[in-house]
Amino acid sequence: MRPTRRRLTRLVMFAILCVVAVIMLFPFVLMILTSLRSRDQYIAGSGFSLASWQNLFVQMPVLAQLWNSTVVTVGGVLLILVVSTTGGYAFAKLGFRGSGLAFVAILSGMMIPIQSIIIPVYVDIARVVHGVNQFPSAIVVYAAIGSPFATYLMTTYYRSIPTELVEASVMDGASYWQIFRKVMLPLSVPAITTVAVLQVIQIWDDLLVGLLFLQTPDVRTITVGLAVLQNGRVVNIPTLMAGSLVSALPAIIVYLIFQRNLIRGLTMGVNK
Repeated sequence: MRPTRRRLTRLVMFAILCVVAVIMLFPFVLMILTSLRSRDQYIAGSGFSLASWQNLFVQMPVLAQLWNSTVVTVGGVLLILVVSTTGGYAFAKLGFRGSGLAFVAILSGMMIPIQSIIIPVYVDIARVVHGVNQFPSAIVVYAAIGSPFATYLMTTYYRSIPTELVEASVMDGASYWQIFRKVMLPLSVPAITTVAVLQVIQIWDDLLVGLLFLQTPDVRTITVGLAVLQNGRVVNIPTLMAGSLVSALPAIIVYLIFQRNLIRGLTMGVNK
């Protein structure tokens, strides 16, 4: 009876997962089908063409905006990795006075909605450093938003690494910087990959920060470009769907490539 129950349980779980997959993939399939129609074909509900894709590249500098998104995303992720790896190493392995209070203060940043502080941040950057419509400003804001969670994740992971490794390295004459660079970083590649993938998806798909800090056409990201595209009096739905696909594909590709590393990085600290 037990093998039969197991097969039945697996069959039920498989059916549930198939239903969930259909529900999750249906909007994506609908986007693809809509993007392969012109505006007239979309209204008529029949026919297919590449007119919407041609129209997209006419109305938007797609390649330039993809490049802008890449610059902002890579810059933000690199800055987050620098802050989270060094901060996580310090909190997990270097005991210093007030570390617990500082860690709690950093974690509190995860509880503050970005919508409640984005306007004061915008005013400060605009008045103090005149940094609106410049890549560094958006990169710093993204890093400030993503660093608390990334630091928490790296701290948790570094705590799972035996402290004896650090002590043995100190006995061998290694400095704390050498221990971080030659011991901790190589061991934390799964966690670093997890942080990088999560932040790439978060920054690439974000609209709010880009809409405020990257307003001029020469620095717009692809998400901001799509938001501007749909602000016209008449919205071309097929063209908008084509642009949405272009915007979504890079983040999807990154996730599909690193999905195994992402899952391993999220669960390795727990397993240890």
